[in-house]
Amino acid sequence: MIDDIKKDAAERMGKSAESLRHELAKIRTGRAHPSLLDHIKVSYYGSDVPISQAANVAVEDARTLTVTPWDRGMVQVVEKAIIQSDLGINPNTAGNVIRVPMPALTEERRRDLQRIARHETEQARVAVRNIRRDANSELKELVKEKLISEDDEHRGQEIVQKLTDQYVKEIDQILEQKEADLMAI
Repeated sequence: MIDDIKKDAAERMGKSAESLRHELAKIRTGRAHPSLLDHIKVSYYGSDVPISQAANVAVEDARTLTVTPWDRGMVQVVEKAIIQSDLGINPNTAGNVIRVPMPALTEERRRDLQRIARHETEQARVAVRNIRRDANSELKELVKEKLISEDDEHRGQEIVQKLTDQYVKEIDQILEQKEADLMAI
């Protein structure tokens, strides 16, 4: 029973760390990366789909992405979707290829992005702590129902605390890497 609680907590904490990685990937550094456009939706034959399902997104150089829609008629639609996104970038269209230049980040903008990254990281830490609380309450329930002893409960709480420490450390390392990326010029 304790193993089940541990496995469930570890799985949920791992998902929290993975979710943080995904959220931080949306915060752009000065470099061009295809995943920067992943959250943009395009109206493709009546349904909204991610840009990667309507076009090929590639890196041309360190500061430029190229977007090549599968269908020539989609060039304007894709360009409009990129312009209307929250990224604040202006694409240039040449034929059926859309070039998306990434502007250099100012020091002030880097600090703002760093603040956002720290906020997202704190949310992930809170999620991990909530999972710890849930696991500990499950252990308390098992003691109330006399399915495990109090000594087993304490051992289980120690295991859950070690898991929590491990995932909080992993989350802090993810933030450290992102901050280093953001502050690199």
